[in-house]
Amino acid sequence: MSAMETDNEELSVVLPPTTTSGLSIALHPLPILNISEHFIRMKLQKQTTLPFTLGALLGTQNGREVEIVNTFELALAGDEEAIDHDFLVNRRDQYKQVFPSLEFIGWYTVAPIPTSRHIALHSQFTGYCSTPLLLILQPSSNLVGSSDGVSQNLPFKAYEQTIEIKDRTSRSVFVEAPYNVETGEAERIAVDWTAKGGGTGTSLESHLQTQRAAVKMLHDRISVLIHYVTSVVAAEAPADHGVLRSISALLASLPASENKTFREEFNTETEDVQLTALLASLTRSTNILNDLVDKHNLLTASREDRYGAGGAARRTRLQMGGARLGDWH
Repeated sequence: MSAMETDNEELSVVLPPTTTSGLSIALHPLPILNISEHFIRMKLQKQTTLPFTLGALLGTQNGREVEIVNTFELALAGDEEAIDHDFLVNRRDQYKQVFPSLEFIGWYTVAPIPTSRHIALHSQFTGYCSTPLLLILQPSSNLVGSSDGVSQNLPFKAYEQTIEIKDRTSRSVFVEAPYNVETGEAERIAVDWTAKGGGTGTSLESHLQTQRAAVKMLHDRISVLIHYVTSVVAAEAPADHGVLRSISALLASLPASENKTFREEFNTETEDVQLTALLASLTRSTNILNDLVDKHNLLTASREDRYGAGGAARRTRLQMGGARLGDWH
């Protein structure tokens, strides 16, 4: 019974899913890789199922919009209940010198759920930013739906600290904050290359493989939608009006990709690619012409070396004398 009471006490640290945070969080792939690698390394070193993993989150914050860009590992003090603040400040300042735009915005750990220990640790980060975030990796998560009803594809959850007032008493608790994974083309290629340990092929090959996988995934999802609509029309599957409305909205948004702005940008990108190909062709032609000129100069220089300077002069006089003799005849 006491164990159940302890579990209930730890579960009460997080507010119910009906309460959501107003934060808008963008999570980049690099922190995901860093946290996963940190956890796996700690697990192999300590030979435990769930070693205590601790690190800092770096990013930017503009009002209620937060962007998590990078991370670094943290250390604990001797009793392992307090943060090594000197280490944190030194590492933060070092990153600040290389990435001036990044600020300390929170911390991360690995746990099934937030507990009272996380509340105690969280209070130690409040001096570094106004509203620090907590990002938790849940390795045993079943990828259940998030608080906003949208299923998450990653075993991560973000939390914001708030105050709960109940029975005339207040306490610090966590409220779940939804997040979206945001990445650019260059970042996606770089992270994919890093995740594979550098790879054995070229960057172009890795990029093409990634593009092929993305197109294949899109094709598979479109095939699922076509199969579902076909089954509904043939009365082989029940009609879900919510899904059908979503499909209709998706189809209605497709003509928007043929607007004037999109077409102009597409034409500009096409012209840039063609110009790049033409430039490469001109470069190859210039190299071939350069090699031809070098060979011609080499042959000419070898002929002059054979005859010498005097021999070349005599050859020229003989040619001129022969020409005059031909004119006299």
